[in-house]
Amino acid sequence: MSFTPDTLIGKSLDLVSPPTTYSQLDALIHDDNASAEDISQVINTDPALTSRLLKIVNSPYYGFPSQISTISRAITIVGTRELTQLVLATSVINAFKGIPADLIKMDDFWRHSIACAITSSLVAKQCKLASTEQYFIAGLLQNIGSLVLYQTIPELAKEAITSALFGQETVYEAEKRLFGFDHTEVGEALAQKWNLPIALLEVIRYHHTPTQAPVFPIEVAVVHVADIMVTSTGHFGHAGDRHVPRFDKRAWKELKLDPQQLPIIMQQVNDKIASLTSVLVTA
Repeated sequence: MSFTPDTLIGKSLDLVSPPTTYSQLDALIHDDNASAEDISQVINTDPALTSRLLKIVNSPYYGFPSQISTISRAITIVGTRELTQLVLATSVINAFKGIPADLIKMDDFWRHSIACAITSSLVAKQCKLASTEQYFIAGLLQNIGSLVLYQTIPELAKEAITSALFGQETVYEAEKRLFGFDHTEVGEALAQKWNLPIALLEVIRYHHTPTQAPVFPIEVAVVHVADIMVTSTGHFGHAGDRHVPRFDKRAWKELKLDPQQLPIIMQQVNDKIASLTSVLVTA
């Protein structure tokens, strides 16, 4: 039987519900008549989500001096957009369960993804880009298509991982050779089904080939560079691939990032990742 990204997404959606609370919040953000109280009410209808979010905003990652005990207070302190991105982050992390440990250790996957998320936001800040919270979620979700592959065709996904591990190609190149498509195309299809923003779709689809992004090349370039920074250290887990992705020099040139800032950024990632991973993955 042949597979396509869409057929795999069809199988995956039977197992993974779209992040409906995020969709509701995103609609409210774009509604000029919506208030912070409206957003708070949507989140408070899900006690488990409320508990996870309060645990995250009270973590050392944020380092607020006083306890935040309500979602309305979290909105005031963290901001509506950043809290909405955290809703999406924790919803996705909690959606993908039961992936075989002999295929990939999910602690490694999420550690890598969270490191990419933190790095992306720090790179965006260093480049003086606006709305840096969107880069966090972009870095976190760039490899979401891999989770669909691990969930729906684990044997074939393992073949691609093994082929890359003992060969000279990256996992996405092995996937392309074995399936005719790779995790970036699968991730894009899932993001479309979930009605995620177009900028996120492009990051997911083009994070290995950033100059091909038609509308949001800067956003994609940030995540591309962050992914390479994180992977090259070898200290922050992996998403299934042990190789450093191919570096697009044009993306680096677009960002005009000062190379002397890279060690500083990675030290900040190292300082922040443990506290955030502990609450995001276990929240």
